[in-house]
Amino acid sequence: MVFHVAAALNSSAQIANSQDADAAGEIARRPNVIVILTDDMGYADLGISGGEQILTPNIDRLVNDGVNFTNAYVTASVCCPSRAGLLTGRYQQRFGHEFNNFAIPTEGYTQDDMGLSVDERTIGNAFQDGGYSTMCVGKWHMGGGEKFDPSQRGFDEVFAIEAGHRSYWPYTGEARRANRIQISDDELLPEEQVTYLTDDLTNAAVGFIERHQDEPFFIYLAYNAPHGPMHGKEADEEFYGSISDQRRRTYAAMMKALDEGIGKVQQTIADNGLAKDTLIVFTNDNGGATSNGSDNGPFRGMKGSKWEGGVRVPFSLTWHQNLPRGAAYELPVSTLDILPTTLAAAGIEYQGLPLDGVNLLPFIADPESGSPHDALFWRRGVAAAVRMGDWKLIRVEGNPDLLFNLAADRGERNDVAPDHPEKVVMLKNRLAEWENELAPPKWTEGEKWSRNQVLKHQMQVQTRQQERKYP
Repeated sequence: MVFHVAAALNSSAQIANSQDADAAGEIARRPNVIVILTDDMGYADLGISGGEQILTPNIDRLVNDGVNFTNAYVTASVCCPSRAGLLTGRYQQRFGHEFNNFAIPTEGYTQDDMGLSVDERTIGNAFQDGGYSTMCVGKWHMGGGEKFDPSQRGFDEVFAIEAGHRSYWPYTGEARRANRIQISDDELLPEEQVTYLTDDLTNAAVGFIERHQDEPFFIYLAYNAPHGPMHGKEADEEFYGSISDQRRRTYAAMMKALDEGIGKVQQTIADNGLAKDTLIVFTNDNGGATSNGSDNGPFRGMKGSKWEGGVRVPFSLTWHQNLPRGAAYELPVSTLDILPTTLAAAGIEYQGLPLDGVNLLPFIADPESGSPHDALFWRRGVAAAVRMGDWKLIRVEGNPDLLFNLAADRGERNDVAPDHPEKVVMLKNRLAEWENELAPPKWTEGEKWSRNQVLKHQMQVQTRQQERKYP
């Protein structure tokens, strides 16, 4: 393991030092980078994470071909703020992007402020700075209006949806711009050209790879699947006809198309001789949703919660000949780390505000070098959490503080706060210190969502059936 990652680190340094040194002879090709993000997928719905009902051979192979991070987290358990953290490498609360739905501007802000702050630089901006061709494919969900469009936020080409969801099939009547597919800064894809959304996103990414195979490229491939609406292809639903629950069957069908799409991207990389020159990141935006038939396996909670089932996600890095295959990394990491890690692999110096994410390559190279993060934090309105080492605190307004030792209790079934009051105080202090660094939210969502967070974080909410009552 150490040898391969050390070689990757050396290669990245050589790339950075030799970009302007043509006289030195041919330099190593800078890696292509593809970030694949799925949407509302259940943690246990992959073969690689123990799932048996739904077949995901392509995703499993991708993860097995690289480094599997078994304690990986997102920065929020809902779509929009989670993506803001990934795209910037910074806790989204630092720039007021705390809530999911662009609903109610807070004092001092207007509707025009509800989106990814224009003061923040995205991973797309960073790769553009490094001379990469960049493309955004799929769900964007970073605000409405031209200044928030991906074409204005670091992406040369787009095949993107502004909204948090849309039909997987073509719309037959009028559809909002936010639900249409943007193919340039001023052009939308005609709906009659939509086939099945997951397939269309895959084909857009494949086309970009084929057009740019001779130059370094970056793709942010943010699939909508398996987020609702629950639309599966008929043949895929028939394939899973043995699943009696209709919602679960449609979810499985959507996962089948997703897995096949990721396999097609992998095959395109291989067919064009790019496998050893391409770093692929795979992860999910939050835990499985209460409404889509997903399964978070051993983890308590679902999308929207601070339980492990809300914030813990599959996460892998695959880079043939540079990262080890079949390796597992067990210390906590975050999707915040995607931006600095991929830039380091590409030999690009980041130009922007201070990052919360860290470059993971040195930690993979030397697993004894310590943990990438001393602590990880979460907050959305009334609910917040912090993890330090094996200890995790959940703090919700109106509820008792909850404390768990994840090494002994990854399912968060045993609140040990009464037994470790000193840990509770220490973790609450660390959480408060972090909160003092944050900006006020630019918008909020409303009382319903606050109430649901209070209810879903009560210890008596034990079963999936109970959890699904509180989206």
